[in-house]
Amino acid sequence: MSTRKLVFLALMIAISIVLSIVESVLSASIFAYPGIKLGLANIATLVVLYTMGRKEAAFVAILRIFLVGLIYSGLFSTSFLISFGGGLLALGMMISLKGTKLSIYTVSVLGSLMHMVGQIVIVIFVVQTTSLVYMLPYMMILSVPTGLITAYLAKWIIRNFSQRIMNY
Repeated sequence: MSTRKLVFLALMIAISIVLSIVESVLSASIFAYPGIKLGLANIATLVVLYTMGRKEAAFVAILRIFLVGLIYSGLFSTSFLISFGGGLLALGMMISLKGTKLSIYTVSVLGSLMHMVGQIVIVIFVVQTTSLVYMLPYMMILSVPTGLITAYLAKWIIRNFSQRIMNY
């Protein structure tokens, strides 16, 4: 991997960490349920996925989840496991759909949906109660506009900066 590409990926990880911190503050005042976020940190993952590739996007997303977990809650805490489970399911969905004819909007919304599903599954496993499944419809409804916003911003960045990104 070239030094320029490594620096760009490090920059994308840093941006996604900052976006994760910003969305934690914003989401606490917007949403009624704790843990629901706008998904702004996923903008970096989408940009890397659509400009560089699957492996690079996985690198950015997984490293961001670990670093944010380390900064906020500690590795392998309950909130880290919830984030990691949702993030892996979302990442898997987005990576698997990237090569299809689906738009970045569809890929982002489905990734957002899978993130919510992954989080609920992990919470049900940790708390050992299935009653939390009733939160899933509310969370899935929220994932559509948040996925669309994330995709819109990622597409704007790709459209305006893809030539510069591709040079890495």
